[in-house]
Amino acid sequence: MSVIDDIKARLDIVDVVSPYVALQKSGRGFKANCPFHNEKTPSFVVNPERQSWRCFGACAEGGGAFDFVMKAENMDFGQALHLLAQRTGVQLEKRGDPEKSDILHSVNRAAANFYQETLKTEEGRQARNYIDSRKLNDSSIEKFILGYSPSSGDGLKSHLLLHDFKIEQAIEAGLVRQDEESGRTYDFFRGRLMFPIFDRRGNVVGFGGRALDDSNPKYINTSATSIFDKRNTLYALNFAIDKVRDQRTAVVVEGYMDAIAAHEHGYTNVVASMGTALTEQQVAQLRTLADKFILALDPDAAGQEATLRSLESSWRVIQSNAAQQRQRS
Repeated sequence: MSVIDDIKARLDIVDVVSPYVALQKSGRGFKANCPFHNEKTPSFVVNPERQSWRCFGACAEGGGAFDFVMKAENMDFGQALHLLAQRTGVQLEKRGDPEKSDILHSVNRAAANFYQETLKTEEGRQARNYIDSRKLNDSSIEKFILGYSPSSGDGLKSHLLLHDFKIEQAIEAGLVRQDEESGRTYDFFRGRLMFPIFDRRGNVVGFGGRALDDSNPKYINTSATSIFDKRNTLYALNFAIDKVRDQRTAVVVEGYMDAIAAHEHGYTNVVASMGTALTEQQVAQLRTLADKFILALDPDAAGQEATLRSLESSWRVIQSNAAQQRQRS
């Protein structure tokens, strides 16, 4: 038996759901007003025999204990797995260290604050000029913590060491690199406009950096770390999640600036794929929050190709979900 199956075997769907919604006995199951949308007539049904739940109203969604916790707690599968393992007393193999995650979140937040302050200096003038050319207001700059990485190559490193972080932590967070031959350490992001990337709970997990000259590539991102994988992350989801769930619709744009501008103009259900086609992991996240999502990628050839690849990813996820639903029934 797998760990997931072990957890499922120890769970009762009624016990999982009841802390979130007032269930009423109805025949062999339970019913309630759906916790995921406003309604007056109960359309949310829990089936103890099948260990499942389903909304027969506006959501038209359903699933098992994991699906419910992911939706109710705004969690991804890994987070739900840890929560339900804790509730059931199942020991998970330690692949991730919560204390390490907290440290990496702290390192990234400190870096974001440093970049933000550097943006306000004379060295950040070129980045500010670019931001001004995109007509962003001050509140958006503050909300999304836009910043500038100094070109010196050791500005962030020195700042982090001064604030009692270890060089190994900065390296593990993807903020500092080490030359294998000389052992010299240096800032990964240099001379770039900085976009902190948040997880859905608002932790800074990585960065995108835009070149302000003719450097290639124009954009670089934090490499995959224990807390960041670009394939699993949607930019601005932490700001958009409530509106997406409320409207059951998400709009997907391509770049950081596109998402920020949309939020600034009141379109707060907008997220960004960060310059790539939607991955299956990103589509799966959106499926837990929205009934539909609108692709508004760039109209150039690359954007059209990304749109097609996004549609392919979406179709694979939809097919997979349909197969799982058939298995449950």
